[in-house]
Amino acid sequence: MVNLRGITWKHDRGFAPMLATASRFAETHPGVRIEWQARSLQGFADNPIRQLAEEYDFIVLDHPFMGTVAKGGYLVPVEQHISAETLATLRRESVGDSHESYFYDGHQWALAIDAAAQVAGYRPDLLAAAGVKVPVTWDEVLALSRIRPGFVTMPLLPVDSLCSFFTLCASSGEDPFRSSLGSGKIVSDQTGEEALHRLQDLAGCGAAEALEWNPIKVWEKMSTTDEIAFCPLGFGYSNYARAGYRKSPIQFTNIPTSGSAGPAGSVLGGAGFAISARCRELSTAAEYATWVAGAECQRTLYVQSGGQAGNRVAWTDPETNGITNHFFEATLPTLERAYMRPRFPGFVEFQAEASLLVGDFLREKNSSTITLRLLNECYSGWAGPRHK
Repeated sequence: MVNLRGITWKHDRGFAPMLATASRFAETHPGVRIEWQARSLQGFADNPIRQLAEEYDFIVLDHPFMGTVAKGGYLVPVEQHISAETLATLRRESVGDSHESYFYDGHQWALAIDAAAQVAGYRPDLLAAAGVKVPVTWDEVLALSRIRPGFVTMPLLPVDSLCSFFTLCASSGEDPFRSSLGSGKIVSDQTGEEALHRLQDLAGCGAAEALEWNPIKVWEKMSTTDEIAFCPLGFGYSNYARAGYRKSPIQFTNIPTSGSAGPAGSVLGGAGFAISARCRELSTAAEYATWVAGAECQRTLYVQSGGQAGNRVAWTDPETNGITNHFFEATLPTLERAYMRPRFPGFVEFQAEASLLVGDFLREKNSSTITLRLLNECYSGWAGPRHK
């Protein structure tokens, strides 16, 4: 008997499809037993991969860890056990940069089984009752927020606030960390100031509790109460668009824009399927991972069991869109033009520290100027030579 253990994150989107695929795989592979466990969403963002790799054969993880795993050797480069032809197909079928986000330092460290980015969500019934349309621009979002406090609310937990800061910078035309400033700055002062001020405006009009909310909390609140009508930025969850999942389905759409560039620059999220270096059944592990990431499983069992596919075939499939109130096709333009965060060793630690700095700014502990300086100093510290 081959026994394999995996760890994913605790939500129907992350846990249910892995249980379903493990059960189906066991039906066609009688000698294989796959057990899945789940950790919190916060743990998904910052639990040390080294520790998980010592305990599990499979790890569902976020792409900012890639520099760390490449440096530490905690995972198996999947191209050593999956054919080049199969990887080329998965790359071609990727939603935006989802597949590419797990390629680092010459190796493919995971397969994209889940694609996400910050998108917008709204309650059609509440907007209709207020006599307003879905906002398309940021000016329209701010106008909508004046209807009443909390009508427009977004997740502002520190890590989500930082991601929204990145999105606001990238969607304005300047990708964080990629300019030729030559001074260790994340973004130019002007872009950074404008993004922080917009984030501050959005925090000011939303529910006060949103400073402690992640996307799941916002989508739960939107789908079970009538308090929030529109969320301009939050990592999308197709579950909340499905009929019967919660009391009131949420409609999802592209992020608001500032000009004619369209819905570009949203921070890329999602999840990759990795095989740990401790795994001793590599051929079986690679077969399972490849099947889960493949178009057929992704557009059927994976989505039907509550998952959010990483394969573009699923995102454009009529049946997939039919059961998710067109979540996938409605947000695909945002996903295809999403912004991928850096993945250097130490980025996850930088992200954790930088998140607190943005959180302090939203709590009015520091000015935007001081916050930008502290963010740049934090970046220089974690991206410096001692962390390479």
